[in-house]
Amino acid sequence: MDEGTAVKAGTRQFDRPLFIAVVLLLGFGVVMVYSASAVVASQVMHDSAFFLTRQAIYAAIGILAMLIASRVDYHFYEKIVYPLLGASAVALVLPHTPLGLTINGAARWIAVGPITVQPSEIAKVALVLWLSYSLARKTEKIRTFSVGFLPHIVFPGIMIALCLTHPDFGTAVVIAALAFALLFVAGARLGYMLLALIAAAPVAYALVAGSEYRLKRILAFLDPLSNRLDDGYQLSQSMFGFASGGVTGVGLGDGLQKLLFLPEAHNDFIGAIVAEELGVIGIWSVIAVFAFVVARGIAIGLKTRDDFGKYVAVGITVLIGAQALANLGVAMGLLPTKGLNLPFVSFGGTALIISLYSVGILLNISRGPAPKAAREEPEAAVNTRRSSTVAAVEATP
Repeated sequence: MDEGTAVKAGTRQFDRPLFIAVVLLLGFGVVMVYSASAVVASQVMHDSAFFLTRQAIYAAIGILAMLIASRVDYHFYEKIVYPLLGASAVALVLPHTPLGLTINGAARWIAVGPITVQPSEIAKVALVLWLSYSLARKTEKIRTFSVGFLPHIVFPGIMIALCLTHPDFGTAVVIAALAFALLFVAGARLGYMLLALIAAAPVAYALVAGSEYRLKRILAFLDPLSNRLDDGYQLSQSMFGFASGGVTGVGLGDGLQKLLFLPEAHNDFIGAIVAEELGVIGIWSVIAVFAFVVARGIAIGLKTRDDFGKYVAVGITVLIGAQALANLGVAMGLLPTKGLNLPFVSFGGTALIISLYSVGILLNISRGPAPKAAREEPEAAVNTRRSSTVAAVEATP
């Protein structure tokens, strides 16, 4: 990595283009959250800046977390990966305890006083770290079934099952995609992966067909306009936003869908507000920045020398890319409705802070090992002192 594309941090450097792209998305998100939420915040909270203020605070905390993570050697996580994975699994159970907070029929949050945490966001990153650690240790046996494949679908399967109890089908799909992506990068047998997908297909079908609300979402996705006053209402309004934006949009702040027409306009469907107010140019610019972030993340993974760092970089990149793809795909009507936010842009506390912390880990990986000269300098200094001492002794009469 040349100095033109990196920021010096001590004796090492992190990826400047990735850092700038994420900060741009973050700043854009704060603006769009205010634009999308001002009306509903004024009506419901009696404060038009209610969501703006909180998003700005979350962003500030997230940037601090990202900068801290960028300076923590990523190998540190190898030492805590199992306690972190266990704590994440326990946290996924807590929404079903008195600490749990249910919103719109979903028990996905933990409330401790004024602080609300979404444990699934932490669990996704913990799973990336564990999978990366385990796959890196089993490189020579990765193509075996019992050692290289089975454990790496059992633990994600447990996480998926816990997420489905919330219910959080979107996160379950992301975790599955993450596990298969890392197995593919690590070199697991494609035959095993294909068999796992075939085995999972009837389970996924049963989960959808056996759930009335999921089945309605699928039907609404297939024909949203026929159900636009019922289950297809949210998706239809989102599509209206995309349609009315045209090429250049109606103007920042001038959109109509956020006027209490589109539910969750500042969260899951913020992409529709971007498309309506900034048009095709705006939404494709956002997509281009996300594509750039994914490209930089993959590049960092390919340049990383050790397997653990490589897998962590790929895993974090897959998390960001898959969630962005799913969120925008839902808003455009290309995918069934899921409760996934747009990373760095949608309103949210835990999701935003954890996403930025994850980028911090990615930035630390991009630093690479300390320069060879820096590692050899202490030894060279010792040798110089030894030579000077020997010369002085020999010169003594």
